[in-house]
Amino acid sequence: MTSICHVVSVSGGKDSTATLLLALERVPREQIVAIFCDTGNEIPITYIYLDDLERHLGIRVHRLKADFSAEIAAKRRFIARDQRTNREYQRVPVLDVYGNPVPSRDSQGRIHYRTVIRKGIKQQEIVPKMRKAHGKKVRWSNKAKRRALTVLQPTGNPFLDLCLWKGRFPSRMAQFCTEELKRNIAVTFQLDLIDHGFSVVSWQGIRRDESQNRRNAKRLERIGPKLWAFRPLVDWTAQQTVDFVRSQDCPLNPLYSQGQSRVGCVCINTNKQGLAQTAYRYPDEIDRIEDWEWLVGQASKRGFSTFMCDADDRKDRRAIFADLNIRSRVEWAMGGNGTMDLFADVPIDIPVCASAYGLCE
Repeated sequence: MTSICHVVSVSGGKDSTATLLLALERVPREQIVAIFCDTGNEIPITYIYLDDLERHLGIRVHRLKADFSAEIAAKRRFIARDQRTNREYQRVPVLDVYGNPVPSRDSQGRIHYRTVIRKGIKQQEIVPKMRKAHGKKVRWSNKAKRRALTVLQPTGNPFLDLCLWKGRFPSRMAQFCTEELKRNIAVTFQLDLIDHGFSVVSWQGIRRDESQNRRNAKRLERIGPKLWAFRPLVDWTAQQTVDFVRSQDCPLNPLYSQGQSRVGCVCINTNKQGLAQTAYRYPDEIDRIEDWEWLVGQASKRGFSTFMCDADDRKDRRAIFADLNIRSRVEWAMGGNGTMDLFADVPIDIPVCASAYGLCE
């Protein structure tokens, strides 16, 4: 009979802690393997909490880290050898004096048409005439090469190394950090177990009410041969997970008593209040991010990169960086020039204990 291994992904947050407690209740302890995918971008108290959780539950949490040394080395080689001389252009429609697209024509003056399918119905539409716009050099300039090659060295920090490799920080539209730092590492670990003859059940602390992307999450799902995903919290609310963990006399991450509604790496998903709380309680984290912005900017062809990316159509990268760098974001979050009225335009007064889950009552 093939052995079953129950892999529980632990992040240090309430949902993963509740999932681990449920696993310990339902399956033999010797079949449970708890893993923590370390992004290298966690608030330090989370690492302390994981140590406390191990002692409290008497179970080891395996620390996993991504390594991007090979990718950074490949990027160094590419930049050093880049000799491209062409330019890339964005193509935009040609408009007439009334602002309408000008149709594309062949040498005989006949309008070009193309077939499209809309709502299941094939239609013929006019092909617009296009022109080149917003040209940019493809190759790395010699100045940019020197700048990037100076900093492009593995640091051992997964998050920073990932951003050095990409030449940018993650954003809402390109949230590659989750895949590269968590999902891929966890899947590789589980596939290794399968290669050693185990069937794997991956316990995941996912709730349907977390986001639109998770609203259809299944409780049990077959991912592949000998690999299943089990999500026992899909119907739970955030408050239910907190109440369950407390009912088990198990500690919660102290960040939940410090105004954080979510626990995880400081990133684009951090809300205004969370950023303000982090800056107030852990100012060294903001210093670290500021250093990272400089390093990743140096590794970027553009020369600038902001930790919390926002859409901005301006061409002057210096102006964008001045408005969106981490110091400016912290000033906005703490009310210096905020627009969301979180702190009602008064000096921020953060209490010793602040919780969205009633932990201070």
